[in-house]
Amino acid sequence: MSAEAVLEADAAVAAVKADDRLDSAKRRQILDGARAVFLAQGYDAASMGEIARAAGVSKGTLYVYFDSKEALFIAIVEEACFTQKLELFELDATDPDVEGALTRLGRGFVRFLCLPSRVPGLRAVIAISERMPELGKKFYEAGPEAGLSRLTRYLEEQTAAGILAVDDCRVAAAQFLDACQSTSFKPLLFNFGTAPSDEQINHVVGIAVRNFLLVYRKR
Repeated sequence: MSAEAVLEADAAVAAVKADDRLDSAKRRQILDGARAVFLAQGYDAASMGEIARAAGVSKGTLYVYFDSKEALFIAIVEEACFTQKLELFELDATDPDVEGALTRLGRGFVRFLCLPSRVPGLRAVIAISERMPELGKKFYEAGPEAGLSRLTRYLEEQTAAGILAVDDCRVAAAQFLDACQSTSFKPLLFNFGTAPSDEQINHVVGIAVRNFLLVYRKR
């Protein structure tokens, strides 16, 4: 290949990368605008016109990226669930410190769940799940189910390693996560009370971890 051809190929690759960056930035701009509208107005009241204005794009541009309000809402929900999986449920099966792993997971999980910006979105998903069951299913699979499955695998690995003795790892994982959010998340979901402090979270998660190990640590 000649030097000129190499330069032309490099320029073409650079142009594609630049287009990808612009495309990604525009998509992010739309998602941020849509999230603000959905949180402020809820799913039903939000319109594509209002979302376009909040995102600073035309309706034509908005429809290039998302062909419906439902598709846009699903993208926001899936992004939030993906963040949860990446940040919270990365558990190292080779780490024998189960107490430390569960403590870190429990604290991070409750802080994430109780974020003021998170609760309205969850309410919106719950509100429209009966009318749009597929959306509710996608949310549950991408978020709660994915996290539960990862914790279940971790408990299975620790049981196989002889550190834990758990007969039903999925039930144990679900009960642990429920215990961590005890007294904190449900009141927020129903607009009762305020987000828990770090001291409250650490206290409740500490009890959940101690009770879990009391039952399941191999003796």
